Amino acid sequence: MDRIYSKVDPNKLLHIVVRKEDLTPGRVEVVSEDQFIQCALLNMEEGKTFKPHKHIWKDRSRAVIAQESWIVIQGSVKCIFYDIDDQIIATPILYPGDASFTLEGGHNYEIQEDNTLVYEYKTGPYEGQSLDKTFIG
Repeated sequence: MDRIYSKVDPNKLLHIVVRKEDLTPGRVEVVSEDQFIQCALLNMEEGKTFKPHKHIWKDRSRAVIAQESWIVIQGSVKCIFYDIDDQIIATPILYPGDASFTLEGGHNYEIQEDNTLVYEYKTGPYEGQSLDKTFIG
């Protein structure tokens, strides 16, 4: 797992890249509990089950940022990750089973193969482009 920190603010985690090979038995927390987007890797044995549950609606009133994750199903994707000063900080390529998480900083994606399939996850709700993003360059 690659954790990409800001060069401007070295204590600020901006991006995470998880490789399929990073899967280990059990549960690995990928994104810390203080972030808006959450992810854990689960590598489980046959027969594993969980106690049935549902999640509770919460009334929250704090500033939020849209955080985004891409999980490659088929093909490959070049990620262009930006620091908080809009400078390119890393350019990893994702392959099937790999995932990226952008917590802060900018990003762009360049598809490397035809018929590339990706799951995209974002924190929501989406309130339109003007409230969600600004463009770099």
